[in-house]
Amino acid sequence: MLYLYNSATRQKEAFKPHDEKRTTMYTCGPTVYHYAHIGNLRSYIMEDILDRYLRYLGYPLKRVMNITDVGHLSSDADTGEDKMLKGAKREHKTVMEIAKFYTDAFFADCEKLRIRRPDVVEPATHCIGEFIKVIKKLLEKGYAYEAGGNIYFDTSKLEKYYIFNDFKEEDLAVGVREDVGEDTNKRNKADFVLWFTKSKFEDQELKWNSPWGVGYPGWHIECSCISMKHLGEYLDVHCGGIDNAFPHHTNEIAQSEAYLGHKWCNFWMHVHHLNTTSGKMSKSSGEFLTVSLLESKGYDPLAYRFFCLGSHYRKNLVFTYENLDNAAAAYDKLIARVAQLLKEAQGGVEEEKLAEMKAAFREALDNDLNTSLAVTALYDALKADATAATKLAAVKDFDTVLQLALIEKAEKKNEESYDENDPFVAEILGAIRARAQAKKEKNYAEADRIRAALLEKGVELVDTKEGTTFKIR
Repeated sequence: MLYLYNSATRQKEAFKPHDEKRTTMYTCGPTVYHYAHIGNLRSYIMEDILDRYLRYLGYPLKRVMNITDVGHLSSDADTGEDKMLKGAKREHKTVMEIAKFYTDAFFADCEKLRIRRPDVVEPATHCIGEFIKVIKKLLEKGYAYEAGGNIYFDTSKLEKYYIFNDFKEEDLAVGVREDVGEDTNKRNKADFVLWFTKSKFEDQELKWNSPWGVGYPGWHIECSCISMKHLGEYLDVHCGGIDNAFPHHTNEIAQSEAYLGHKWCNFWMHVHHLNTTSGKMSKSSGEFLTVSLLESKGYDPLAYRFFCLGSHYRKNLVFTYENLDNAAAAYDKLIARVAQLLKEAQGGVEEEKLAEMKAAFREALDNDLNTSLAVTALYDALKADATAATKLAAVKDFDTVLQLALIEKAEKKNEESYDENDPFVAEILGAIRARAQAKKEKNYAEADRIRAALLEKGVELVDTKEGTTFKIR
């Protein structure tokens, strides 16, 4: 049984979907005004583990993620400049040009980190009609009001507003913070904007007609609407960084349950911060750490994924290059161990031992996605008294969740270790060159003949984006 820590109840609970025929998961996506830093990506890595593990366990999962391309202000308290407009001004581009560029960059980073693309990815700008529909219903039900040209959610109508911690209202209320000016249109300091028609930024590029005038949505409304649009009225698990718990997720619950009239989401998963030695990582403080920067320094992005898996998602993780170096060295040793197993792969799979290895792996992840113990289960499998084939079967099975590309990296390592001066290796390389020339000349029959001839000699060709490699069986 999978147990997950539920931020809403502050305890581990057995995971049970609302409907056994479908499992639903929603992930807060990026605000695409800049590159994602590796702290942002830690959350997506750990959410990817949950996604893959649910599928590993056989749950019929559908996962949805939004793209925030409008409405997210530079302060979560409904103040400050729209982040997208800020990015557009910085780079002298339109908001939509900024959105496309950084959306593509985000998914390129995800691909490098082997983060699975959600089943549905929906930009906020595609759902204006849904936002208006929900806001109209909230107004009709008395949960929202119009003031100063904007539409606000009335938190005083709720029996309980603060969900994720026993907050003191005076500690969180907008207007008592030194750096936030109070919005005098609000009836209650905790109220939040559903739709803007009036703000201090009248040059907002993206605006739409609405029953309340030309304007744009608040940030919080988009996730509720996109989730309900694609996943229905009942959500099994909602994911995000711990900094989303308040006010974003708190506001999502308020507006969603007011609109629906019943409980909306069963499980809330929050990934804690990646910190530097000086504090929480952000785009505005210290070195702007991105996947591309790590690559430029010679790090494999999957070494960073491995680094993240070494810590539980509900613990803050401290990033230093020394810590990353240690993780990268351990990752390289792990690949080398698997590469050696590939060379030794003899004997059959011992099913009983493999089942014991899988049970240890599942026990780790069933305990609130304890990836650190799951990696330990991987090491234990590699050290076990078992055939190489059994160990490799365990590695392949575990890596459907961990996604460290261990078999692929090990195969490549072995290929690169072949002595090109060896006559047999030289023959293979010559055949690969001849096959490439045949394909270039569109002589596919000859290319197929070369592949088949090598296969008879125990050499399997592997075509990749980077070229053709081979494995000697």
